[in-house]
Amino acid sequence: MAGEDGRPAWPAERLVGLYESEGDRIFSRSVWKRISSAEGLADEKYPSEGAEEVFAEYFGDARLSGALTDVIVTAYEIEQRTTFFFKSRKAREDARDDYSLREAARATSAAPIYFEPSKIEERDGRPYLALVDGGVFANNPAMCAYAEALKAGEDVGVLVASLGTGELTRRLAYDDVRDWGLAGWAKPIIDVVFDGVSDATDHHLDQILGPELYYRFQTRLDRASDDLDDAGEENIHLLKQEAEELLREESHRLDDLVAKLGE
Repeated sequence: MAGEDGRPAWPAERLVGLYESEGDRIFSRSVWKRISSAEGLADEKYPSEGAEEVFAEYFGDARLSGALTDVIVTAYEIEQRTTFFFKSRKAREDARDDYSLREAARATSAAPIYFEPSKIEERDGRPYLALVDGGVFANNPAMCAYAEALKAGEDVGVLVASLGTGELTRRLAYDDVRDWGLAGWAKPIIDVVFDGVSDATDHHLDQILGPELYYRFQTRLDRASDDLDDAGEENIHLLKQEAEELLREESHRLDDLVAKLGE
């Protein structure tokens, strides 16, 4: 979507700022919610109202069909037990697929344990959708984007740039894990699945495209917390530091990527 000046309405800087400035609203809960959810064991950790209010303010009534470039957003339909993709290409072809951006944002951020699933009511004869975070199957959605480009006939000159959000570093020691049951594995297994899926995608695309056509930028979170809901001032500062270090370390590859994108 274009802003009043004709440039993208949501540049990267503004979206980064969303997490920094709105984190307290998105991850807000009452004392009763903390008690009743047992910190996510008995119910989702956070009510969805905060996130929904933020998405409504940022995206308003904007829809997928208005995207300035092709967009694909991942989600997982828990009742049909299948993947679901919000696609701007489909939205332009069929009004029934023209979901609002805030619907897509709410669905793709509905991380299990943290938020309840998103429900998109039935429309035009289609059944309602019950969606959770697409990270359960595509925490690194680069392969989804590549497949979409191939399907669109763009099999010549495809260049993939994949931006990670920080790699998990917390070790699961064998002596600690060996006797875990359901209670012990319940939360860690989600991180294991997300991390494993992301690494598998990285490996596959590197094998298919090679370093000349596949650029993956990822950093280890050695100091910053990898907790999804840690949007505190100190952790935001540490995340920025880690990102700045990555930019310095990968400056040559970044320059190479920019040069290729400008060709």
